[in-house]
Amino acid sequence: MQKPLVVITGASSGFGAEIAKLFNQEGYPLLLLGRRTEKIAQLPLNFQDVMIESVDVTDYQQFEKAIRKAEAIYGPVDLLVNNAGIMLLGNVQNQEPNEWQQMLNTNIMGVLNGMQIVLDQMIKRKHGTIINMSSIAGKKAFINHAAYVASKFGVHGLSETVRQEVSDKNVRISLVAPGAAETELLTHVTDQNALTDYQAWKNSMGGITLDPHYVATSVKFIYDMPQEVNIRELALAATRQDG
Repeated sequence: MQKPLVVITGASSGFGAEIAKLFNQEGYPLLLLGRRTEKIAQLPLNFQDVMIESVDVTDYQQFEKAIRKAEAIYGPVDLLVNNAGIMLLGNVQNQEPNEWQQMLNTNIMGVLNGMQIVLDQMIKRKHGTIINMSSIAGKKAFINHAAYVASKFGVHGLSETVRQEVSDKNVRISLVAPGAAETELLTHVTDQNALTDYQAWKNSMGGITLDPHYVATSVKFIYDMPQEVNIRELALAATRQDG
């Protein structure tokens, strides 16, 4: 019997790539979305039942088109992992406003877009799971993270709101909040002072942050629970992270 369709955004690296590996190993058909499709194609996967689409999650029509294309082959989405995100560190006094907008668009609008695209069919089937990737920065503040923190507090708020709206339809909305992790999120930061401060903070933890593999196993753990069990929120970080 074919397993149900899993959709992962931001699948080219970091959490998304690790989540894709786990579900691929267990034979789930996958729709992997990202702007760097060449990197997704290089992942160590069995590509027999894997679709790769170049999608900007802030583009609703593009996002929906990719999902409908996969659903026509594999059936309705049973799990959507809203993983695509941007972290552009900077102090609010001098950070470019366009960087704020990029984070708000991707980190909030991208999540809302994905949820709306799949929720109708999940509600009709009374079955389905959406896991939104947030951050510990959605629970507490960090210096040089103002707009990023704002976006992730937003993800926490919208996730809990929608969870309440669909819980009686047996649809699960869950949220994973990792701490600092070994991902590519910092590669787009333009504020060198913020990067220096971040690296000093990281060094205070021994220079190694959370391995993305363990974030992926957390996502899988949430999904593997019976449909009548919803792990509403899971926060995890490197043991030595103090904040």
